[in-house]
Amino acid sequence: MFATLVFLLGLAVGSFLNVVIFRLKLGKSFLFGRSFCPQCKKPIAWHDNIPLLSFALLGGRCRQCRKPISLEHPLVELSAGLIFLFLYWHFGLTFRFWASAILTAVLLVIFVYDLKYRQIPDEVALPAMIFAFFAGLYLKLGFWNLILAAVLGAGFFGSQYLISRGRWVGDGDIRLGALMGLMLGWQYLLVALFLAYLIGAGVSLVLLARKKKAMSSEIPFGPFLAAGTFIALIYGRPILAWYLNLTYY
Repeated sequence: MFATLVFLLGLAVGSFLNVVIFRLKLGKSFLFGRSFCPQCKKPIAWHDNIPLLSFALLGGRCRQCRKPISLEHPLVELSAGLIFLFLYWHFGLTFRFWASAILTAVLLVIFVYDLKYRQIPDEVALPAMIFAFFAGLYLKLGFWNLILAAVLGAGFFGSQYLISRGRWVGDGDIRLGALMGLMLGWQYLLVALFLAYLIGAGVSLVLLARKKKAMSSEIPFGPFLAAGTFIALIYGRPILAWYLNLTYY
């Protein structure tokens, strides 16, 4: 029963995240105003805006202009629903669940936005940093642990930004690094960074093998950082324990 409700909540949040991603690029408020078709600009009726269901019933097309609706919309909705469900199974209906759900929703926005536009929006990253800090204090992660983690995360990417003059990473990665630290603490931040580079290397090798990526081309790193942070948020402790046990012996 609760699992179903959590999944439906995730779908609804995913629908809202689509609005956030779309309107941030346009410079419009994502808190006010009705949803509208990006093609014909006509308002979308409530019954055409039900997560997943409306997309299926409309055959993936706008009711008004019949232009295709981007597959991004149902994918974001489904991803948010599954993420919320996974967090519920892992944490139960606790404060850690709600805090993780909010911060993971931010990671999902960053994942999609950076993948599409090669930018990490401050409009979501900066408020998330404040929320993550106070949530971490409530969860007793420790004041100095959080500060150290934020400085390490920001400093890691900030040093790369300065050395490369912005060629290796963007300034948005600096703020994302700070957010990662505030979400995870310094120990699990290291796990997240390791996972992000591991995933990024794996994806790059696959794309190279399929000849879809030239050696000189660039892949935005934000999605890998978001994925690594999510995995570390859930499995950081056992991954770190496994690594320490491996190196100890």
